Parts: sequence; C-alpha cells; structure tokens
Amino acid sequence: MLLWLAAALVDLTTLGATVRLDVRYATSNNFLGRPVYPEGRAFLRPEVARSLVAAHEALKAAGFGLLVFDAYRPLSVTRLFWNELPPEKRRFVANPARGSNHNRGCAVDVSLFDLESGREVVMPSPYDEMSARASPAYVGGPAEARRLRDLLRSTLEAAGFRVNRGEWWHFDHRDCPAYDVLDLSFEALDAAAKAP
Repeated sequence: MLLWLAAALVDLTTLGATVRLDVRYATSNNFLGRPVYPEGRAFLRPEVARSLVAAHEALKAAGFGLLVFDAYRPLSVTRLFWNELPPEKRRFVANPARGSNHNRGCAVDVSLFDLESGREVVMPSPYDEMSARASPAYVGGPAEARRLRDLLRSTLEAAGFRVNRGEWWHFDHRDCPAYDVLDLSFEALDAAAKAP
C-alpha cells in the first residue's frame, strides 16, 4: 500500500528537465532558518506535474521559466511549521488537522527566472514573506514586479492552477480535491520509484 501511494507522486525533473529548482526547505534559506527536507527535490501528482511543465513551456515564449520553491510536502513538515510559528503567523501555513494541498502533492510554490540571465525575477515580495506584500492582490511596489507576478498567475491559471489568496507564489491544481493527504518521506518516494 505504501509503495502504491508513493508511486502516485513523480519527481518533477523527470518530466520537465528545464524547470529550475530552488527548494528552500532543503536549506537554511527559509522562515525557520534550517533545513527540513533531506534534499532539494520536487514531487507532484503526475497530472499536476504535466500541467506545471505545460505552464513552464508556455512561459518560454515570454523569455521566462518556472523556478520551483516547493511542491509535495510531508504532513509531518506541515505539523512542524504549525508548531513553530507564533499563533499570529499561522494564517500563512496550513492547519495540520486538515492537511494542505502540498501534502496532497497538488500544490506548488513557484516564481519566474529570466531565461537569458538565469536570474530569479523580482516580485512584489520575496518568497515566504509573511506580509501584505505577499498577496496576489497587492497593489504596491514596482509596476514591473506586479506585471511579472500577474504573468505567472495568468500562465498557471491557464494550465489549471488557482493562486492562493494570501501568497502570490502558491498555486493549487484544480484536481486537489481528488487527492488524499500523504506523510511519506522523500526516501519512501525514491524507494517506490525503484520498486519493480
């Protein structure tokens, strides 16, 4: 059963080799200040991964590609986030009692990178900033940053995603309600992928 569940997720880079990963939770460059993943990997449900790769390919015409900060997240990590944040900041993370769409393998945290320079673009807020600037409806900051945020949103929406109302970088796939919450380690996912 465990192997079947783990096989329901795929490594994003096997479907979209030119999608760039910057999985911050595998580093100390995140709001906790320490790694919570053993390595920088991005796993998704196969249908979700295909939709994300389609969005990445569509962005190339505008000179951009997708930069992925996070994808599948084990429920145990969602619990860690909830327990370590002060109550006034918990609105920025999922309640582990319900689980999150990251735990279902159907949500992604993404931004854009410039294909020519390879650099991450400037958005109205940095990734994982817990402020009003993180909202996809934020009207302040540089106009170019808002334009790029809106390009990211329109491209992902055309590919079947919906932006989170509080985070410009967080997108849920339309099929999320069909998936169960999972608490499988990256090691379990690798073992399932190698199983006959």
